[in-house]
Amino acid sequence: MTGEPILTATQMREAEQATFRAGTDEYGLMETAGRAAAEIIWRAGHRRDALVLCGPGNNGGDGFVIARSLKERGVPVRVAALGDSRTASAQRARAIWRGPVEDMMAAAPASQLVDALFGTGLSRGLDDAVAARLCGLAQDAALTHAVDLPSGVETDSGAILSAVPRYDICIALGAYKPAHLLHPAAGRVDRLVLVDLGIELPSHMHRLAPPALKTPGADAHKYTRGLVAVVGGAMPGASLLGSIAAARSGAGSVRRFAHDLPPCEPHAIVHRQVEQPDAVARQLGDERIGAVLVGPGLGLDATAGMLLEAALASGHPLVLDADALTLLARAERPIPSRAVLTPHEGEFRRMFGDLPGSKIDRARSAARASGAVVLYKGADSVIAAPDGTVTVASGASPWLSTAGTGDVLAGLVAGRLAVSGDPFRAACEAVWLHGDAARRCGAAFVADDLLEALLAAIAARL
Repeated sequence: MTGEPILTATQMREAEQATFRAGTDEYGLMETAGRAAAEIIWRAGHRRDALVLCGPGNNGGDGFVIARSLKERGVPVRVAALGDSRTASAQRARAIWRGPVEDMMAAAPASQLVDALFGTGLSRGLDDAVAARLCGLAQDAALTHAVDLPSGVETDSGAILSAVPRYDICIALGAYKPAHLLHPAAGRVDRLVLVDLGIELPSHMHRLAPPALKTPGADAHKYTRGLVAVVGGAMPGASLLGSIAAARSGAGSVRRFAHDLPPCEPHAIVHRQVEQPDAVARQLGDERIGAVLVGPGLGLDATAGMLLEAALASGHPLVLDADALTLLARAERPIPSRAVLTPHEGEFRRMFGDLPGSKIDRARSAARASGAVVLYKGADSVIAAPDGTVTVASGASPWLSTAGTGDVLAGLVAGRLAVSGDPFRAACEAVWLHGDAARRCGAAFVADDLLEALLAAIAARL
């Protein structure tokens, strides 16, 4: 279920250089990239007049190729540059362009704007006047395109270095970069399109791909399909959401242990009332348990701490969420192997402190330090394994920012972990299904609605 590779600015440069050493012509690659980008722009805007903004580097060279290709298709095209072209390939592309080159700061707007100012590797923001001009031209355009990356974003972190307009389409050249998926930069683009340039892209970092789920075999039964145990606490609704999500994840059976068991559905979940933490510990002794979920609604008192300890000592694969993460941050207790941690930003900082680098860097560091798979949640979710493997998901519904959706995600992770036995795979599958269920729900849903939508989300991946 590996998705398309994501490369940092350095990795992308190294991959390009390896391609050139293998015999690929540098300007030939620029022609390929520019013409592929022009095809995408043509499909979106057809014969609408276009203004192509070209920077001094190779991104600007791509812009000149784009302008020439659009002109060949009959599109009224103007080119505006930000200074002279500085690289050999960009100079060649500019020389082949037969039309005039305007000054970007004085150019009139057009129906389509193509931003080919700066792509991968930008380390500082645009000058204020240039950034303001870019934003103004984008505001006046009916359709906006960014070539490789929006000008003004940092490639590896997704940080905004200067004012950046919103783009209808961003055309990723050769490979996705972290800024395509990490916020706030990812939030500046409505649609992301990848152009394959035939470059070999070795990477331990990938975009989240749809999972390939399997229908249970003819000889399957509730225990071979995966048994999930959910440890409840002070707030029963949270552990119930997690339990139902686990039950609808494809797992064969779910048991919920709690001292407070109000009447609830579905009846397929086994609810066992336990008054003391030591009773929970005994219940967790069942060797058939494939995953234990602890944290949703657990509480932060002494009893909650003992319940968490019982889960940690069970020897089963764990999903540690919500209050369990806060308690772990206080205790600084080692985390057992085969665990998945599901922190949001605040929980992450409580557990691991203010780590340096991008969200990807921080997730990797946390996974390495904890020995667990870390599902670092947010509008962009980063899933990191202790060996450095990373998957990034972006584009989650903003309506997920409501109570209980994290409990549903934790239950999904636990269910998929019980099914597969693979913590990293379980986290990736759960994030995809959670996001797809949210998409199916539309607007203004509550966490309970996600549970119903999971059925269709899972059916679509079989």
